[in-house]
Amino acid sequence: MGSDKGDDDEAPIHHVFLDSFYLDKFEVTNGRFAKFVEAIQSEPPWGFADKDTPIVNADRPVRWVSWMDAIGYCLWVGKRLPTEAEWEKAARGPDGRIYPWGNDPPTPSHAVFGRKEGGVETLSPVGNRDKGKSPYGAHDLAGNLYEWVMDWYDEAFYTNFVKNPTINPRGPSEGTAKAQRGGSYINNPYRLRSSFRTKGDPTEQDPNVGFRCAQDVPKLP
Repeated sequence: MGSDKGDDDEAPIHHVFLDSFYLDKFEVTNGRFAKFVEAIQSEPPWGFADKDTPIVNADRPVRWVSWMDAIGYCLWVGKRLPTEAEWEKAARGPDGRIYPWGNDPPTPSHAVFGRKEGGVETLSPVGNRDKGKSPYGAHDLAGNLYEWVMDWYDEAFYTNFVKNPTINPRGPSEGTAKAQRGGSYINNPYRLRSSFRTKGDPTEQDPNVGFRCAQDVPKLP
């Protein structure tokens, strides 16, 4: 986990051990999130209330969702957000690759990136960048939208815990910002790296941030 060739908050590289887990193959879409909004009668994301977005663009990832929105959806479907460590493991695979597909720089066939801000059409429908999927089969872990993860963000967290064996790290116990991963459609290749870290206010709703769910593997009796 981490990188010695990125930003200070990515260093140092260190070993992390995780229990088995499931990660959704795709980011949560407008269509799926619309069912959640309808079921709990919640306030929809910005630009979502007219029903046009979830119908016309049902297969594009939902955006303008806060960390609180993401948590609510995951709980509703019986899942949770992935931790930072789980997200990075799913993206980097067993060989510590730079991007989900490997170490080669991204192209438009790998990911949606380097675009200007625009409407929902700026995004790509989930799962149409097969060349960019991770070794575990997860799509769009680089580009399209940043993704919320469970952990509080701490820029010095890797430095603080790296001296001790680490199993299933969950991030700091408290903080003011939640971590985001994966880069988005407006970012350059540097931010698409699987070790890149950024953050956001958990109540904030931004046009380039979405999420996907994870869940524990049921333990055998």
